[in-house]
Parts: sequence; C-alpha cells; structure tokens
Amino acid sequence: MSSVQPIPRIALTWLLVAQVLVILPHLLHLPPWIIGLWLFCAGWRIQVFRMRATYPGTLVRVGLLLATAAGVFLSRGSLIGLDAGVLLLVATFILKLLEMRSRRDALVLIFLGFFVVVTAYLFDDSLLAALYSLLPVTALLAALIGLQQSGVAVQPRATLKLAVTLQLQALPLMLLLFVFFPRLGPLWSLPNPNKAFTGLSDSMAPADIAELSRSDALAFRASFSSPMPERSELYWRALTLEHFDGRRWSQSAGAKQIGGADWRKQGPALDYSIVMQPSGKPWLFALDVGLSNQDGVRQMSDFRLENRQPVVQNLLYQVSSWPQALRQVELPPAVARRALQLPEQGDPRSRAWAEELRSQHGQDQALVAALLQHFNREPYGYTLKPPPVGADSIDEFLFRTRKGFCAHYAGAMTFVLRAAGIPARVVAGYQGGELNPAGNYLSVRQFDAHAWVEYWQDGKGWISVDPTFQVAPERIELGLEQALAEEQSFLEESPLSLLRYRDVGWLNDLRLTWDNINYGWQRWVLGYRGEQQLHLLQRWFGTLDWQRLALALVGGGGVLLGLVALWLFKPWRRERDPQQRLLRGFERALARHAVIRQRGEGMRAFAHRAARELPVQAAAIQAFARIYEAQRYAGQPSAPDELRAALRQLRRMLPWRKSPGA
Repeated sequence: MSSVQPIPRIALTWLLVAQVLVILPHLLHLPPWIIGLWLFCAGWRIQVFRMRATYPGTLVRVGLLLATAAGVFLSRGSLIGLDAGVLLLVATFILKLLEMRSRRDALVLIFLGFFVVVTAYLFDDSLLAALYSLLPVTALLAALIGLQQSGVAVQPRATLKLAVTLQLQALPLMLLLFVFFPRLGPLWSLPNPNKAFTGLSDSMAPADIAELSRSDALAFRASFSSPMPERSELYWRALTLEHFDGRRWSQSAGAKQIGGADWRKQGPALDYSIVMQPSGKPWLFALDVGLSNQDGVRQMSDFRLENRQPVVQNLLYQVSSWPQALRQVELPPAVARRALQLPEQGDPRSRAWAEELRSQHGQDQALVAALLQHFNREPYGYTLKPPPVGADSIDEFLFRTRKGFCAHYAGAMTFVLRAAGIPARVVAGYQGGELNPAGNYLSVRQFDAHAWVEYWQDGKGWISVDPTFQVAPERIELGLEQALAEEQSFLEESPLSLLRYRDVGWLNDLRLTWDNINYGWQRWVLGYRGEQQLHLLQRWFGTLDWQRLALALVGGGGVLLGLVALWLFKPWRRERDPQQRLLRGFERALARHAVIRQRGEGMRAFAHRAARELPVQAAAIQAFARIYEAQRYAGQPSAPDELRAALRQLRRMLPWRKSPGA
C-alpha cells in the first residue's frame, strides 16, 4: 500500500461544497477574479480525481502563487493589512486544492477553511451572518468525517447527519465557554480601514444632513429602564459645533477636551442602555446631560460622551441622563469666545437684522423668543430639496429661499444669536426614534439625524431650543416621514426599504419582529463583553476571583462532558445478555469496513455475505458465527470467553481501514 493515503470521493465532494459556502459571503467585498480562481482550481482538481489530468508541477504552482499575490496587490494596493490579509487568506485557501494529494493536505485545507469562516465576521457580525456560518462549518465537518474510511463515510446523508450531530453535542460546552471563559477582544473587533461607515461627521453643512436623511441605516437602539420620555424630548446629542467659516459648522479644539464640564444634577434621572452601530468615529449618543461609568466612555467639556477608541463594532453602553440639569451657569471666557465666533465678513443682512433685534429686545430670552416666533410666522418651509444659495448662505436662506431643513434653521439661528451678542452653538445628533412594541426599545436611524441650537443665558446656563419645531412641528412630534408627506421625498431613493411600507400591517409586524430578534442578538451576544460578563458572574457568585471562576469553568465543563458521555454511551441501555453484546461488537467491527447487516438478515446469511466481501478474514468471520449459533440456538453451554476470543481474533485480522482496492 502506498504511504500517501488517497482522499476519498465523499471527502473531496464535501470539500468543494465547503469552499463554495465559505467563499460566498466574502464575495461582497472581494474582487471578481477570486471566482475565476476558484473555478480554475476546482475544475483542475476534479480532472485530477477523474485521472484526466496530473497534479500541477512546481513551476505552475509557483506561477499561480505569484499571480495571485500580484492580483491581491493590484486589488488592495498592498499585501499587508486586514483587508489584503483576508483576500490573501481566501486565495491560498483556494490554491491549496491543487496541491492536495493526501489526507494530511485535506486536513490542512479543512482547518484553513474554519479560519476563513471566522474572518467573515470582520465584515458582517449580524445574526443572519452567524446563522449562515453554520452551513460552511457543517460542510467542513462532513469533509472531515468523509476522510475516515468507515461505513458512514461513503454515505453523503449519513455524513451530513453525523456532522450536524457533532455540532449539537458541542453546543452545551460552547455555551459554557461563552458564559464563563474570559472575554477577549474578538478577531472582528480589529479596525478595518476599508469598511464603509454611515453617520455624522465632525463638521456639518446642510447638504450633509440632507444626505443622511435619505438613508434608512440603523444608527443605534436605546432601551430605557426608567419611564421613556415623549418623542418630542428625545434629542440625542452627538457633537457640539462651534466654529463657522461661512459655509460649514465644525468642532473647535476646545470642545475636544476631556472633562471640565461644569454642571449640576437636577430633576429625575433617565437610565437607559444603547447598542450603537459601528460608525468609525469616537463620539457616542446620549440625552442631555449624559453620564456613563463604563470603562472607555468619558464626558467631554461640551457635555457630550466619547469613546476612547473609534466605534468599529457594535458597542453596548449604559447611560444616566439628567434632562433638567443646570449646565455651566458661569461661562468661562474661552468658551464664550468660541460661542461668539463669526467670520470677519459675509452675510451683512443677517448681521444688521441681529443688531435690529438686539435694539428691540434688551433681554436675551426675549430676543430668542422673537427669533423663534419669526420662524413660526413667516412663510418658511421644511424640505429636503432646498433651492441653492450663494456665497452669503445665511442671508440667502433667511431672506430669499426660506426653504430648508434642520441644518439650515439651526445654523441661521446660531449665526443671528452670535451677531446679537448671545453665545450660541449648533448641536448635531439625532431626534426621536421608532418604538418597537415587541422589545420596548427605540430604533434611531440615519434619517433621524437632526441639528438644533443651544444658547447661554446668565444664571441659567445653556438652554436648548429647536427652530425646526417652529416650522415643522410634525418633524419633532411624529417623524421625518410625516414632515415630508406633501413632498413625498421620504426614502425616495430606497424604494425597497420596508420602512416605506409601515402602513402595511403584516409586513410592518414582520419587520419589527425581525428587528427585535436582531436587537437581542446584538445586546446579549455581541454585547456580552468583559464588563457584562463580570456583572453577570458577580450576580451569580458574589465576590469574584479568577480561582473561583476557574473552578466553576472546570467543574461545569466536567459535568457537561459527563452528561454528554452518558448520552453517547447510554450505559443503562447496554445489553445485559453477554452474547448479544458481543454480537453488537461483531456487527460494528464489520460495519467499519462497509459490511453492514441488513434489517431482517439472519446471522448465517450475514456471515456468508461478509466472508465473500472480506475473503482474507472469512475463516474468523465464520468461526464467530458458528460459535454464536451453537451457544444461542443449539443449546450448548454458554461460554462468553470463547465467543469473546473469537471476536478478538477477528478484530486482530481486520485492518484499521478498508483498503482502496477492497
């Protein structure tokens, strides 16, 4: 027999199926030539198996490797980095087919396939992606089983059934490790520079908010443990924009300082948790004034929350907010200068109007009320399709076009207040959210992006106002869809979005149910990290130390393995009759060589058939059958030792595996 153990047909078949399933989710972010590479390698390998082609030589293999590396470099611009590394890994996973000669090579390919499955989580860690990953894992396990020369290994359905059974048996141990094993940062938490993110940027022009308002992508979900506020009170702060260059509002350097926010808790607190989608940015979302004790979350000098690192994966964090808090009753000079900054020139009519308002209203609060009343009474309109404006964008909007959305109104009001000598700034974030009754949580999407104003008043600190409410109150109280009902521009560029069909009852119920399932996945699985694990285990075990955790892990694992062993071996169902127990051993020994006793087949007929299929072991097979029949049916004295010796002799004569030519 050759030292190179051939790869059975069933194993090769499952390997090819597994490769298709493994590569499929990667096609969304891999270049198209990867499909051609797989078709070429798979076709060549099939022809090798059919003996119509030979294995590629060294020069061909080296050429293919160099060509693949060149393709990766041209596609990604480098051979180093996360995205290029995944592409290179998938390509080598495919190329391994051509040099797979032995079972050892097949094992390498299978183990490599498991790793490629994991890398798919770098790009998609949703519940659907997790469920799909079970398919390639099952196919890889079936290929692993198919490498074994046994009766089940030549039956595709039996191989698949055993692969599924193995996964079900591993489920209890997987759950134990998930709950108790120390939570390390997963592979898919690594930053992916080529991953696209949607959301707010650190500067704002009206067109930016308009672009977000056309997207139904999820921004975050919020679940309240205290009574949920009214929709009109849900202003989720993300950024404070203080610097204006005549066209765009952006963050100032002072707003990026950590801590230093002077505020006092006042009124009842709101307690809630947020599951935030990846944004690629460090800022978080919270109602005013938000505070979190979670590691890595800090409050900045402008009352917003920020994560130490950019959010590149789903992030669960807990927040307590005090909406009635007093914020910065005494305004530091540096903050006042930033909140009064205006370009040296531009928008002369708005500046003149601000001076006129100041002359008419000596009190800041009266001036703010007059400005809000102006937006309410004058013929301003709310639209995502505003007319274009010229160089003096504030003047053009206030006195000519008078049509726009939140960014226009917030920017114009802040400009006028500053020109009138009132410290003011733009706040960018989200407003509102859709309540999911099934899970009692809010889903806030990109089209909920919003901008509003906060101004400073002596003795009262920062006060938030929303000029958009004066123009389109339905935007705040009901949502963007109702605000754009006449214009019919809500998600007009996304005709397949289910959010456009919320009036279809059964379809909307189905959407909300699926969203609730995904929220549970993100909250309890993806969000189960170090802090959540520590809190859970402390609730179970009290004071927690690593020694106690290790004992619980080992003890729980031992109990689970013991239960699995009992389930597998079922000692309570073992044959009490020694002759029948030895007969079962005889049948199992032959079944490993593809000689399986048929239902209703007598002992003598089975022994004759087995002797014909295994002629080298025919004498040992007949000997066991003769002794068994004599003891079982001829009334001879029962002698288990003699029957056991016959079975032992048969096992010694049987090879470990069926030879290829048998």
